[in-house]
Amino acid sequence: MRLVCFLSVCITLMLSGCSFKADRPAPVESLNGPSTPSISKGSITGSRYVVKKGDTLYSIAWGSNKDFVDIAKSNRLPKPYTIYPGQVLSLSSKKYVTNSQSVKKTANSTPFPSVKYAKSNEKQSVSVNSSSAASQNEGSKKQLDPNSKPAYSVTSNQQDVNRVVHKPAELPKKVSRWSWPVKGQVIGTFSAKEQGNKGIKIAGNRGDAIKAAASGRVVYAGSALRGYGNLVIIKHSDDYLSAYAHADKILVKEKQAVNVGQTVATMGSTGTNRVMLHFEIRYHGKSVNPVKFLPKQ
Repeated sequence: MRLVCFLSVCITLMLSGCSFKADRPAPVESLNGPSTPSISKGSITGSRYVVKKGDTLYSIAWGSNKDFVDIAKSNRLPKPYTIYPGQVLSLSSKKYVTNSQSVKKTANSTPFPSVKYAKSNEKQSVSVNSSSAASQNEGSKKQLDPNSKPAYSVTSNQQDVNRVVHKPAELPKKVSRWSWPVKGQVIGTFSAKEQGNKGIKIAGNRGDAIKAAASGRVVYAGSALRGYGNLVIIKHSDDYLSAYAHADKILVKEKQAVNVGQTVATMGSTGTNRVMLHFEIRYHGKSVNPVKFLPKQ
């Protein structure tokens, strides 16, 4: 009788243990805890992407080597481009016509629509000349948790798409001046090959100042993009973005305005095996050779 009771207790404990393990969530690999996604360089290659907590439109665009404006247009995302965990974004390339003007097709270029800020006390609207984009957006909404919060919260009170917004500080249409982000020897040059270096690598000492190569606004400051370490991305205009990777410390915050020559981070070796700065410039989401924009040393 005692043996039967003992076996019953053992079986009960074993079943409880199995049930407990089955209910536990699967471990999530992350650089900054389980809530922060980790995106590899060019790792987003599909036509769709499911937003994770901590994502921004700019980090997704950077990881997929696409223009953030194109992604916003494809998914009818109004400024300030708030996205939500579980939201499905289309990353497929689409052609647009804006201001009743045709966008010419070229062999090596991507059409880039103009996006204007709404004036103060003016309702903001976003139009997309594609019924498929609208239907896909509806499909994305159906998959969202009605109680979900923005992947990256940009406002405390999120309103509907047709909301009254105030005009933020205008970014220049053109970058008037570029400057070297650090002083040091270039130890890695740009390559246009698919698996090539999409920027330049500059040697330096830990703690050296990393400065903004041009005036603009910080649109990303974090370490979720695997392979970049601590990364700062600055938007200079609707055309140009620049990135500063492997920083030791980030000294700016997202949405912060910066001037050319302003210190945004310090040099380090996060995400790599030596102290250096990996510096990129992107035009309409495509990597370009930074040396062609920077003054001669």
